[in-house]
Amino acid sequence: MAEHSGTGPAGHVDQQALDEVVTATSDLIRIDTTNRGQGEGGERPAAEYVAERLADAGIEPTLLEKKPGRTNVVARIPGTDPSADALLLHGHLDVVPADPSEWTVHPFSGEIRDGVVWGRGAVDMKNADAMMLTVARAWARAGVRPPRDIVLAFTADEEDSAEFGSDYLADRHAGLFEGCTEGISESGAFTFHAGGDLRIYPVAAGERGTAWLKLTAHGRAGHGSKVNKENAVSRLAAAVQRLGEHEWPLRLTPTVRAALDRLAELHDLPSLSEEAGAAEVDALLAKIGPSASLVEPTVRNSANPTVLDAGYKVNVIPGTAEALVDGRMLPGGEEEFHATLDRLTGPDVDWEFQHREIPLQAPVDSPLFGAMREALEHFDPGAHVVPYCMSGGTDAKQFSRLGIVGYGFSPLRLPEGFDYQAMFHGVDERVPVDALHFGVHVLDRTLLGSGG
Repeated sequence: MAEHSGTGPAGHVDQQALDEVVTATSDLIRIDTTNRGQGEGGERPAAEYVAERLADAGIEPTLLEKKPGRTNVVARIPGTDPSADALLLHGHLDVVPADPSEWTVHPFSGEIRDGVVWGRGAVDMKNADAMMLTVARAWARAGVRPPRDIVLAFTADEEDSAEFGSDYLADRHAGLFEGCTEGISESGAFTFHAGGDLRIYPVAAGERGTAWLKLTAHGRAGHGSKVNKENAVSRLAAAVQRLGEHEWPLRLTPTVRAALDRLAELHDLPSLSEEAGAAEVDALLAKIGPSASLVEPTVRNSANPTVLDAGYKVNVIPGTAEALVDGRMLPGGEEEFHATLDRLTGPDVDWEFQHREIPLQAPVDSPLFGAMREALEHFDPGAHVVPYCMSGGTDAKQFSRLGIVGYGFSPLRLPEGFDYQAMFHGVDERVPVDALHFGVHVLDRTLLGSGG
């Protein structure tokens, strides 16, 4: 393969690549890889689709399963500098459920209408899978090698616990990721229209930790007609209400502070003071308009009750009652989270982790972040890149156990009025064709300019 040369990363995205990224997005959407949790899912047909196209380009894929049908694909593209650190490029193949009766088009049709690709996974994240696949194939056709090894990973089970996907890969197949020090994946580098002509591209450089909880209230079972001061349902309801009403204290991480300072600059406002407190931060959020939504979910820990389960008959007081809570923890906020849960649940309600993953942070002054910024600004000269922390989590958590620092970077240039964040797990998920074209160009330039 030929080495890339010149003062800047040369683009190798041709018309075939632009056509392929649209076709691959549509094809992958048509493969129903719904993840219903509790181990129920099947990514193998999508994994085979990816593996066949990698093999067709001369890139050797490895298919791996912890459970039949829950398939992952891993491949490595050698770089020109064997001594350079490798870069992991990963995307998940599973999607959340979709009810066809709620959609304008069938969620697994992959229909292309009026320049838009429709279907479950169009933004989360079969579009990015298609970009990864397309760039790799374009390089193979052009005889291009990146400056550092690129490891491609297409994973199962991200939309649940990652047990059959990145968790399994990191635990059982760490050797496939040898040399990888950084990784990029979903939920970043999309156009965020902040009013006027201000186009922000948030690039994720952090994630809150996942803390899915089970609360169990204990009490005295009895007849529903009798006075009962030890009612498990009442105890659970009181604990859930306390959690729901709790105002978590401010916790500014370096990534979030960097985001707030950059957003203040873009809105011609003063930066935060060194010892900024809740009042100052909340005042800034109130002044930056729509941009606040990029940061507001990540200035505090959170715990949102989501499921209640108690009793089996109207005239029977049960001895136990249960609730599920979606908790999220910022880096450095784990101790505070534990103490707060202990206090708010009280002596009659126990809590435990059902699923837990650590919070993440990544440097915003790294060469890779610089390469991502440069590529976005190259293809959109009006772009303003802002680091941010994801409120949720990705497979980067599992890969972090291998020493891989993760970023969220799935570039899309989107028109004003296109609510990208609402598309995640929403109805009528879709992505514009020209956004996919932009993404392939940006990803190609980023990877060729991100030497280790």
